[in-house]
Amino acid sequence: MGIMVSRTASLLCLLLLSFVALARAEPHQTRNASNIKNDDATGFGSACALIGKAISNASALSYPLSVQYFSDIAHWASSSTELSACSVEPGTPQDVGSILRILGQTRTPFAVKGGGHSTILGFSSTSGVQISMNRFNSVTVDNATSTVAIGAGLLWDDVYRALDGTGLNVVGGRVPGVGVAGLTLGGGEPLSIQSIGIFWYNHGSEGYSWKTNQFGLAIDNVDSYEMVLPDGRIKVVRPEDEDLWFGLRGGFNNFGIVTKFVLKAHHQGNVWGGFVIFSSQQFDKINTAIVKFQQVQDKKASIIPTYNAFSGSPSLVLLMFYDGPGRPEGIFDDFLAIPNIQSTVRSGSFLEVFSIFPSTNTFGGTRAYFSSVPVLQYSSALLNVIVNETLFWGAKLAQLDLGTIASYDIEPFDAGLFTHSPASQPSAYPPDRSRALFPTNLYFGWTNPAFDGEVANALRESTRMVRNAAVADGQDVQTAAVYGNYALFGTPIEDVYRNNVPRLKEIRQRVDPENVMTLAGGFKF
Repeated sequence: MGIMVSRTASLLCLLLLSFVALARAEPHQTRNASNIKNDDATGFGSACALIGKAISNASALSYPLSVQYFSDIAHWASSSTELSACSVEPGTPQDVGSILRILGQTRTPFAVKGGGHSTILGFSSTSGVQISMNRFNSVTVDNATSTVAIGAGLLWDDVYRALDGTGLNVVGGRVPGVGVAGLTLGGGEPLSIQSIGIFWYNHGSEGYSWKTNQFGLAIDNVDSYEMVLPDGRIKVVRPEDEDLWFGLRGGFNNFGIVTKFVLKAHHQGNVWGGFVIFSSQQFDKINTAIVKFQQVQDKKASIIPTYNAFSGSPSLVLLMFYDGPGRPEGIFDDFLAIPNIQSTVRSGSFLEVFSIFPSTNTFGGTRAYFSSVPVLQYSSALLNVIVNETLFWGAKLAQLDLGTIASYDIEPFDAGLFTHSPASQPSAYPPDRSRALFPTNLYFGWTNPAFDGEVANALRESTRMVRNAAVADGQDVQTAAVYGNYALFGTPIEDVYRNNVPRLKEIRQRVDPENVMTLAGGFKF
């Protein structure tokens, strides 16, 4: 009972912070549909009432002040939580269909939340009807086809727990607390934040798995999707459904609501990994080790170094992973030889090592924005610029607000990470698979809603500086596609999907002629 009270109180605090933020939200942070109507004095109550009558006993409708409502609308970043008219947890695809039909008929804005990691207000939150996929929570292994069917409401924690001891695994999230749906539909899902002592940091581009070097992105390992189309029909999408298959692979929520993902299963034995914390005095040595690591040919090895400044105090957190039972000789030695503040590396099952990595701080009230700079490699010159940006913006943000963080993820991968999908199966993202792009993530966190605009502008400026540094380094990335799950609000869809935009618009119009999915936020075609 004590835990429930504590979590409820935390959610109430989060919602109060969010309510203040709503009045300050920039216009383009909200949904972009022009045909939304407010159908009664309280907002969208009649749509809520219709949904309550239409759904089966497998689903549940909740209203403000209920515990379930708070859970349904909560996001890990308070800046992306909105107070909706009601929330609904559908329990069957048929009920999802009924809900979509009502929302389309009443022209009611809505949002679909899986793990709740979107940092953009209005993408998985709404003032209309909040749909929480929480009840789609099954994990089913099919040994005959070497696939795993996963409900769209699960976290990767749940999936890995279900697969623990089976000898199988899937290409999914790298840290606890990340949702299955956002990761898989966008190629990945945004980062999370956690504190250990005085150190706060973010970690891991979530479409780019610990197993990506070996098997590609999460979207490259989907066998089929079970989805509800905008008109309420249920459809299983496979590669032979050429257009929808293309659109769902990185195209987010433009084509309907996915209720289940069937993923290819891969053998899983014991692994080695963990995180290590370093002081800023070791930045130069870390930079040298990162540059050298990019020459590693073993596809089982991955790292995520994150440069951080919490309240102006700099540090570095390094996440390391090896898909084998013990520490491999030579690969991580340079990092491990550097004096550190804390180390958690160990061998164990995938679940054991995965659980070491810091989990999402859901109830802290932290506000967050992400941005991304795609790069081809991390040179010493580029890393030096990133270090300078960390120190500069860490200090600047600390002058604005207590508890701020400036964080920069370095994400080196194998050069062939985009080649795991057949040429006959292109995807919405990445629009160009001829070269690898590493989705360097920039993350700024703060607590006071009064500084939303200043933080957004600071992040835009830092993004420009890092991209310019990559171009000056000789990298042809001036027009490289931005990773959608890291893109800052206001990013044009052309920056994410490039030459794929016309085809994606045509598919969306054909699948959704009544523009039902435009009632939800997100990057819209």
